[in-house]
Amino acid sequence: MAKTHEIKVQRREDEGKGASRRLRHAGNVPAIVYGGDLKPVSIQLNHNDVWLASQHDWFYSSILDLSLNGDVQKVLLRDMQRHPYKQQIMHMDFQRISENEVLRATVPLHFVNEEKSPAGKSADVVVTHELKEVHVACLPKDLPESIEVDLSELKVGDIVYLSDLKLPTGVEIPELKLGKEHDDAVVTAKHGKEDAEAEAPAEGAEKEEK
Repeated sequence: MAKTHEIKVQRREDEGKGASRRLRHAGNVPAIVYGGDLKPVSIQLNHNDVWLASQHDWFYSSILDLSLNGDVQKVLLRDMQRHPYKQQIMHMDFQRISENEVLRATVPLHFVNEEKSPAGKSADVVVTHELKEVHVACLPKDLPESIEVDLSELKVGDIVYLSDLKLPTGVEIPELKLGKEHDDAVVTAKHGKEDAEAEAPAEGAEKEEK
């Protein structure tokens, strides 16, 4: 069962750039909720509360309970705009979900036991995490906060693909239905010298061109 997290919000009556600036100066974040059979609603959230929540992976992949004076709507975060250099969230978009409709979401990957693996114990082996998150489809009740990737058996030369991931019950990766060319690498383990040798011809070619 997917966990839910409650976020308290307030309705936002004033809209426009000026109103949004005033909200931010007052320590709030302007946002919008859309989707489902209801009209889009403008809301505001406490910046400190939502900033703390944004430091956790679950904030981006879990079902959130937006609570407006006790009226709860289940949503997913679909977009978040940050200030280019300040630690400030500028705007957020939330999409309503239906418990009986399949949703698509991005879920973070958590890599475990890499240091215990044969590849992880080898000083000359470079283990690369090619992907840090994956797009999944499932019912809201089956949405995982993360997907664990166990690397305890990883050896030099191994490649872990999307199709190798152990997905929770009811969860699938839509891209895998599109063909083998969409079965992307998630983790690779190579000797460090292989990368250096692969780069060497390219560097030589650059010198010849000059």
